[in-house]
Order: sequence, then structure tokens, then C-alpha cells
Amino acid sequence: MLLTRASEYALLTLDYLRRHTKPIGAEQLAMDLNIPKSFLAKILQNLAKQGILESHKGAYGGFTIARTADKIFLSEIILASEGKKPLVFDCTQYSETCPYGMIGSCNISPFLANFQNKVDTFLENLTLEDILN
Repeated sequence: MLLTRASEYALLTLDYLRRHTKPIGAEQLAMDLNIPKSFLAKILQNLAKQGILESHKGAYGGFTIARTADKIFLSEIILASEGKKPLVFDCTQYSETCPYGMIGSCNISPFLANFQNKVDTFLENLTLEDILN
């Protein structure tokens, strides 16, 4: 499973925002966290679409965390920031990536499915609070 900087930046941003009560704009967040503004803006929008952040309009607008850290799960942060579910191996999701055309019937398919299931369960139960405390 490969997580990109998008997930890293999402986690850094959520940690920063959970310690502030007032909305913080994308530009300020980018400066404070040393993240490219355009890249961060896309991540912020995706986190807001998933209900992890709230977006506030106006002169004093910006972003705030929408839920407490114990109600935000790593699986949803990754989905929002990466734009896809985290996969251990491509073939656990897409049969066309199996070079042998045997997805589901090769000898390691049961192991891969079981491994993916355990990773999914772990990420679905791991909260932002767990990570930051």
C-alpha cells in the first residue's frame, strides 16, 4: 500500500486544525505547514466533501475540523486525500492488473483477500485521535 504526500498533508492539516477553534484559510495553512497552496487546496476541498472538514465562506472564512478526532477514521482520510481506497495489492481490486489473468483463482488470491480485509478493518477502526495521541 502506497500512501502519497496527499495523505501526509491531510494528517498534518487535521492535526493543525484540531488545535484551533477559528477557521483558517488555505493560504495560511499552506504557509504554516509549508505545503504548496494549490495542492493543499485540493486536499482541503476533498476533506470537506467527505464531511471531515467544514468550509466557511467570507472575510473570516476558512476551514475547521468538522468532528472530534475520535470520530474521524484513517480510512476516510485516505479515501478523501488519495481519491481511492487504499489497496495492499492492485490485484485485490482489479482483475485486469493480474498479469496471469487468474485473479480469484491463483494460489495467493485467498491470502491477498484476507490481508486486504485485515488492512481495511485496521484503517476503518484507527481514528485520528489514535494517531495523534
